[in-house]
Amino acid sequence: MGDKRFPPPLAMNPKDQCRIAYNAYVAAGGHSAYATTFYTRVRDLYVVCGKALNAPSQKAAEDVAMRNCQGGLKKWRLNTASGGCAIAASK
Repeated sequence: MGDKRFPPPLAMNPKDQCRIAYNAYVAAGGHSAYATTFYTRVRDLYVVCGKALNAPSQKAAEDVAMRNCQGGLKKWRLNTASGGCAIAASK
């Protein structure tokens, strides 16, 4: 699983896009990262995530995962109570 910084909020539904992205991160063999927004039950009704698989380095994977997550926030014009995206795990 690599360097896990905090437990990512994952839905119980196996078809959830963030669960699929996290499972792909876990299964990847090379440098990979998974970024997500924090989930605040009271204020946020959604979780946005991003992944990067098999990058040249761990730092490059983290950068791409963060850009993907932040891109989702911009695409859907979302604001989170928790303050945005963070790297949940990387290897």
